[in-house]
Amino acid sequence: MIKFDKLWLVMEQKGVTTYALREKGGIDSKTIRRLRNNENMETKTLDKLCKALDCKLEDIAEYIAD
Repeated sequence: MIKFDKLWLVMEQKGVTTYALREKGGIDSKTIRRLRNNENMETKTLDKLCKALDCKLEDIAEYIAD
């Protein structure tokens, strides 16, 4: 399973809110909800997150075996 727990830590460290992700990163509220629930994400969404947070994919997501 892919988990996005690290995303929330990076956002906190960088002072980025979910509002900022929606407004400046082009991430909609449904996607934020899906991220919180570790649901399936499109690669273009992951790309937007990395751009908005100026980070690498491994900084915001990790694979954890079931």
